[in-house]
Amino acid sequence: MGEHTVLCGANAYEMKYYFNEQFDSIPESIKNELHILCVLFTEEVGGVFTIAFEEDGNIVLETNADDDDIYYDDVSSGLMVAQVRQHRQELFEALRLYYKVFVLKEEIPV
Repeated sequence: MGEHTVLCGANAYEMKYYFNEQFDSIPESIKNELHILCVLFTEEVGGVFTIAFEEDGNIVLETNADDDDIYYDDVSSGLMVAQVRQHRQELFEALRLYYKVFVLKEEIPV
């Protein structure tokens, strides 16, 4: 499996949000949307939720929980990930394009 670069994430156990400063040039409105998305996800499902880039720029949504977390439901979290991916498709496509242009320095045909 390839390496992932975490863009952002939230942790329900520590009640913390993380944003990778490497991507500080992302517009503030997008950063705010990601912040809200991650925090709401962990408030709803619990555990830890991260949004990351694969080496080629594709977006990875990951969720996991501590082994002793009896409130975390793998099925519900999987469904929630699918729902987020579907409803935020444009956001994730824009982030993928951002990664390809600004990180991978790829030329995007117009």
